Formats: sequence, structure tokens, C-alpha cells
Amino acid sequence: MADAPHPLTIADFRAYWLSRFAGTVAISAQGIIIGWQVYGLAREQLHYSIERAASMLGLIGLVQFVPLFLLTPVVGLAADSIDRRWIVRGTTALLTLNALLLGVLTRAGHLTLPFLFLAAAFVGVARAFSGPAYSALAPNLVPRESLPTAIAISTLAWQTGTIAGPSVGGLLYAIHPDVAYATIAGLFVVALGLIFLIGPVPQPPAQADLHPLQRIADGFSYVRHNRLVLATITLDLFVVLLAGATALLPIYARDILHVGARGLGFLAAAMGIGAAAASLWFSIRPMRTNVGVKMLWAVALFAVAILTFGVSRNFALSFAALVVAGAADMVSVYVRSSLIQLHTPDAMRGRVGAVSQLTISASNELGEAESGLLASLLGPVGAVVFGGIGALVITFGWSRLFPELRRATTFDPPVNDFPAPNGVAQP
Repeated sequence: MADAPHPLTIADFRAYWLSRFAGTVAISAQGIIIGWQVYGLAREQLHYSIERAASMLGLIGLVQFVPLFLLTPVVGLAADSIDRRWIVRGTTALLTLNALLLGVLTRAGHLTLPFLFLAAAFVGVARAFSGPAYSALAPNLVPRESLPTAIAISTLAWQTGTIAGPSVGGLLYAIHPDVAYATIAGLFVVALGLIFLIGPVPQPPAQADLHPLQRIADGFSYVRHNRLVLATITLDLFVVLLAGATALLPIYARDILHVGARGLGFLAAAMGIGAAAASLWFSIRPMRTNVGVKMLWAVALFAVAILTFGVSRNFALSFAALVVAGAADMVSVYVRSSLIQLHTPDAMRGRVGAVSQLTISASNELGEAESGLLASLLGPVGAVVFGGIGALVITFGWSRLFPELRRATTFDPPVNDFPAPNGVAQP
């Protein structure tokens, strides 16, 4: 492990990393612009009230989640059956065309609310296919012993792109919509070109003797029977579902902390800053021991940080609590991603990645709905405190329900510890 080459010394991984960064910046920038345009059209052309126009923003997230939910079985199978490079290339090319069309319609003044929703749904479909392919591609580009570092660096690209994207999109759109959409399309082109630089990679066996529906079922069955993979996926699902506080940030900024839109910007970036810092740390100092216990402690720290944010009335303390929450969440993401990738046979990484992607998206999207519902019943502070306490309970419960988490001392799976369905070889 100590002699493992750093992933960025490998040309194919460098191309992959830069492609993921450019694509994440582009899709995050486009997301903030689509939201701005939806809200603007609802208010100015349709004369919706502020409340009704704001509800349109919630629907944008929903129309991106629904395709992912419906396509999860298909996209996982695709990532295990088709050259993963070509899936990423195809989806990136389509995202480029989508951005160009949005730019043309914006310039011509023909942009409508239905088309923006259609474009958002299209982005959801593209992300549904590209997500499992991207995640399953990384292990094919680096030696096994370098994979945890590669995951940390890959996550750093995603986190940095997620932080930078909305700022870039908002700034460029303020200059001119043409500049914004041209830049977004250009970033997609760069991401596409970089993926074409990646040479041939190992492709899982086709398993032609199995019916496609059986292969799809095998992916879900593998997650259900591999208790360590099941534990890491479901722990993240329930903790983020309960303790996700991002949907309530506008309420905290305006009515609790009284810091206005400028303060909201800092609060919105805080968790990303913490996560990016943790990603950078793990890219330099990868975790090697007691990984399961460290994940459990990190999730508990996340819950405590969210609790602190919930009861704080001081902006500096609230900001710091969210930074800590973001860093702790990144530890959980790092351990979860590494365990899933290393405990999953290459022939199933696409299908397992699709299940993981679905739970992550579900926890984020449904978590926002849960936060809003609880806030209407308990108030925003009560909702955040309830979620933080619930996350602590879940963490303790999972540590008892899944002792495999506590026993995971390294990322390497025990030999033959998790038999794969239908004779699929262990990694």
C-alpha cells in the first residue's frame, strides 16, 4: 500500500479527473441558471406569486430525480454491459447539445417554462446514465492499492466543481446569458475531449447466459446480501434524509441569523468548503486503518454539527458548524465509496453504483421535502434538532445492527467473505 503510485501520475486518471471537474462545473453552473430562468419566467411572464414561483424551483429538482429513480435498474446494467467510456462520452455530448440549445433559445427570446422543465428532465436522464459509468470507470484506471486515494481525488473534483459551478454560472449570466451558455458548452466539450484521451479499459464479462432482468435483479441482490455494502449505503441514506438542513438555509439566513442573501451564500458554500478540505487531506494522506469505526464516528460528528447549527444564533458558529458537517460528511463519503468499490466485483460495479446513486439522490431530494414538512410542524429549529438527534440514533443503531462496519479495519475485503450471486467472482 505504501508503494502505491499516486493516481495523478497516471495519464488516463488525470484525463478522467479533469473531465469530471470540467463536467461538474458545467452542470452545476447550468443548474443555477436554469433555476434563475424558471423563477424569472414564472414571476415575469406568468405573474405567479413569490410562493408559487418558488414552488417551481422545487419541481425542477423533482423532474431531475424522477428519471434517475425510474432508470436506476437500466443504467446500472448499461454500465456493466457497455464500454463505460462511451456512456460518459455519449451523455456528455448530449449535455453539450442541451446547453447550446438553451443558449440559442435564450438569445432568441423563445425560452419557455415547459422547455426548461424538459431540459432539466433531460439533464436528469443524462446524469442517471453517466453517474454509475463514471464511478465504475475509476477503478479500471488505477492499481487496486491506489483506489482509495483515487476516490478522494475524484470526490475533490466533484466537490470543487460543485462549489465553483454556481458562482461561475451566476457571474457569467450576469455578464450576459450568451457568455454563460457558451462557457458551459465549452466546458462540456473539454470534458468530452478528455474522456476520449482515455485508452482501452478492462470490460466486465458480458454474462450473455443471463437474462437482462436477472442481471438487474442480481445487482439489487448483491447489495442486499453484502451486509457491509448495504450498511454503508443505507447509513448515508437515512442520516442525510433526517439531518440534511440545506433546504432550510434561506430561513436561517433571513429570519434566524439575520444575515440576508450575502450570508446565505456563505452558508450554502460552507459544507462544500469542509468537504473539499477533507477530500484534499485524503488525497495526500489516504485512510488505511479502522475505516469502519472512523466512518461511524464521522457520521456521529456530522449529526452533532447539524445539531449545533440548528440551535446556534451566531453566524460564525453556524458557518463553522456547517464546515465541520461538510468535512465529516466527506469522511463518510470517502469511506463508503472506497468500501463499495473495493467490495464489489467489477462485473457489478455499474449496477451497485446505480443503487448507491439512487439512495444519495433520494436522501438529498426527499431530505429537502422532509425538512420542509417538519419545519411546518415543528418550526425550522425544531426540524433541524429533530433531524440531528435522529441521525445520532441511526448511527448508534447501525453500529449495532451491522457489526460488519465496526469490523472493517481496512478497505480490503476478506477473501470469499461476501459471495456474489450467480457465481460472479469477488474483486
